[in-house]
Amino acid sequence: MNVFTIILLTAYLVIQAFEYWLQFQNLKHMKRQGMIVPKGFEEHVDAPLLKKTNAYTIEQNTLGFIESLFGNILLLLFLFGGLLNWYNSWVLSLDLSFVLTGTVFFLLLMYAGTALSIPFSLYSTFKIENKYGFNTMTIKLWIKDLIKSTLLSTVLVSIILGGAFWLITASPSFWWLYVWIFFFLFSIFMMYLSPYVIEPLFNKFSPIEESELEEAIRNLMKKVDITVKRIFKIDASKRSRHTNAYFTGIGKTKRIVLYDTLMERMSKNEILAVLAHEVGHWKRKHIFKRIILFELLSLMAAFIAFNILQSDFLADIFLIKETTLFSKLVILSFIFSIIAAPFSPLFSYLSRRHENEADQYAVDLTEDPESLAASLIKLSRDNLSNLHPYPLYAVFHYSHPPVVERVRKIRGISKDRQR
Repeated sequence: MNVFTIILLTAYLVIQAFEYWLQFQNLKHMKRQGMIVPKGFEEHVDAPLLKKTNAYTIEQNTLGFIESLFGNILLLLFLFGGLLNWYNSWVLSLDLSFVLTGTVFFLLLMYAGTALSIPFSLYSTFKIENKYGFNTMTIKLWIKDLIKSTLLSTVLVSIILGGAFWLITASPSFWWLYVWIFFFLFSIFMMYLSPYVIEPLFNKFSPIEESELEEAIRNLMKKVDITVKRIFKIDASKRSRHTNAYFTGIGKTKRIVLYDTLMERMSKNEILAVLAHEVGHWKRKHIFKRIILFELLSLMAAFIAFNILQSDFLADIFLIKETTLFSKLVILSFIFSIIAAPFSPLFSYLSRRHENEADQYAVDLTEDPESLAASLIKLSRDNLSNLHPYPLYAVFHYSHPPVVERVRKIRGISKDRQR
């Protein structure tokens, strides 16, 4: 092992050790504070529920820790234990074209990752989720979903990889730009395609039957000049009792999708508040801003990758006997993950800021802060969300502000209005 690989290995181990320390501190903090009912939550949260929430969080985190540790050990063996070199040579021995070799190379890695995740997924779904009353999925449906998602991933990944590797052969000097453009256009295409082709493969979409709720939603959308093409509910309850709602669509025409579990547990005003929050993301252009940021970073990463991949430096330091672009891409993605890790608090901060802005917009739109606060409390209660995360853990990992903090801010808006 040379100096460069020792530095990479050390950096990765330090990052993972810090991550495990954060998880430990998060659980430790929850054990200290977890039985305290937050102010304003008294009507929805009690001691038995907090006890159940704490137990659920501990079990989920324990499983996540074991899965992460298992995955990290395999990753390090693959990269630093010579398995990448063996795998790279084996794929080359198939004597396929460049495009097909690259596609097979990464598809087989994807299949391996899927296979290794199966035991953890089964335990999470049929042990933990069952124990805490969330799982409604049968083993038959689980297998059916696995087959569907694997076949779908095979098709989509084959298109992406095949197109990218063809562009590399077609334009050796500017492929970084053409591949970036291809990925960007494909992602936009998928945003159009997914609501009509992919999502219905897994859930049944049906028009909501509550005419009063539908009219209220359409009136809310008219206030902000959003055309709602369809308002659907999906049969989420056939898989889980978790609750959610979301928008799909591009441009001014949107589809609103409500989980049937959400409709069962929330009042009309609370549902409107949840949707008003989603409207806030659209009207504040959060989706657009995230796409722009992601694409700019992707373009920069593509250019850097192109220049690094011109050399065989990465393959040499990892002792790859038969240098290929594919093995170098694996190594480079590992290096990029190390470089990106310190920036995760920044991206989490930007996401939390957007959530706060969307909350503010929802309150302004509905003029009903209490319904938004109540909806967030119910969502946290029904999903057994940890009400007392360790602050530093939230800084690194929470894309939404902790729910207690969000509710406090929303009710603060309400008090400011009354002054």
